[in-house]
Amino acid sequence: MRYSAVALALVGALATALTACSSAQVPQATTTTSTTPPAAATPVIGSVLADPVPVPMTDGRTHLAYELMLTNTMPTDITLTSVSALDGDRKLLTLSGDNLKYWTRLVAFPTTGTTVLGPGQSAYVWLDVIADDPAHLPGHIDHAVSVSVSKPMPPLIPAELTETVAPASVQTRKPASITPPLAGNDWADVNSCCDMTAHRMALNPINGKLWAAERFAIDYVQLDAQNRIFTGDKAKVESYPYFGADIHAVADGKVVAVLDGQPEQVPGVTPKGLALQQYGGNHIVQDIGDGNYAFYAHLKPGSLRVKPGDQLKAGQVIASLGNSGNSDAPHLHFHLMDGPDPLASNGLPFVFKSFRLDSRLVSQDSLEPLLDGKPAALQPGFAIRDQSEVSPLVLDVMTYATG
Repeated sequence: MRYSAVALALVGALATALTACSSAQVPQATTTTSTTPPAAATPVIGSVLADPVPVPMTDGRTHLAYELMLTNTMPTDITLTSVSALDGDRKLLTLSGDNLKYWTRLVAFPTTGTTVLGPGQSAYVWLDVIADDPAHLPGHIDHAVSVSVSKPMPPLIPAELTETVAPASVQTRKPASITPPLAGNDWADVNSCCDMTAHRMALNPINGKLWAAERFAIDYVQLDAQNRIFTGDKAKVESYPYFGADIHAVADGKVVAVLDGQPEQVPGVTPKGLALQQYGGNHIVQDIGDGNYAFYAHLKPGSLRVKPGDQLKAGQVIASLGNSGNSDAPHLHFHLMDGPDPLASNGLPFVFKSFRLDSRLVSQDSLEPLLDGKPAALQPGFAIRDQSEVSPLVLDVMTYATG
């Protein structure tokens, strides 16, 4: 049976052990106790890309956003039936059915959700464990993965089984508390945590390792009085009233990298032929301390007012909002990361010291009209409120203080 490689390997190991025992006197059987779980064949193996960091968000809850990678070691298909995040016996989150399919993507096939892993295939599962009370956050998370096997190998691998994989520790570090990188009304967060946005799904294989630099990255656009981002010719950056807006340093700290001279892209057109280093367009990287690096991207060419080595103060104007690099409409891309490389690093959460939460877009589907010059739909009856020491969620619309 060509598909029984796993079984043959296990049987071979058992045979070796039995042969060794046969050449010596068989010891008297004894009874022992152990806290180590018995060995079991596990067709799916897993790991967490990075231990999660808790962050309070504008929904009044604390989020643990992270990624689980699962690999099918079998020479046959397996189907994921559920994935649970566990704190001991307590279930923190369970994904199953269409919900699991929504949050799962095969490696190299990011556009389509799936729960089926072919022979040797790997998949990412994006997780968002939420606590209403931060006092109830776990310190450790295990993951129970239930699967069905298309060609089981009983008794070693039954048709249905549940494995516990990928232990993770919840980090005790606190998100950096910073000031907003922009000023003014109606700045919309159109691409960030914690839904299946392009930023959350951006897992970059660089220098032989997988990185999630954009885990908490925000793309900012500004809505006008009619909830649009442009009027007139879509292909002209001048049609976007917020083009050229001042970008502010979010904290004190030294500039460690600057790139300028990249041209503006044509709005409405997806750029092609960019080198890896050009994806952020004109950008600034700032060391704000405690292992946090701020990344300001897609800046207007020639507008950068800083150079490497400059010591910045929070609120200082450092550049203007542009449309350079991998950008199809003027916007500011902003994120924090654990190293100075904008791509070869892991994204870190952050909180803003204060801002006003004005509204929220209805859904990610409401972003499409914006790109056609139409108004975005906002949630009706939204309660405007002041916020402090929390992080925005995707679709939030905010006012940031000026001066």
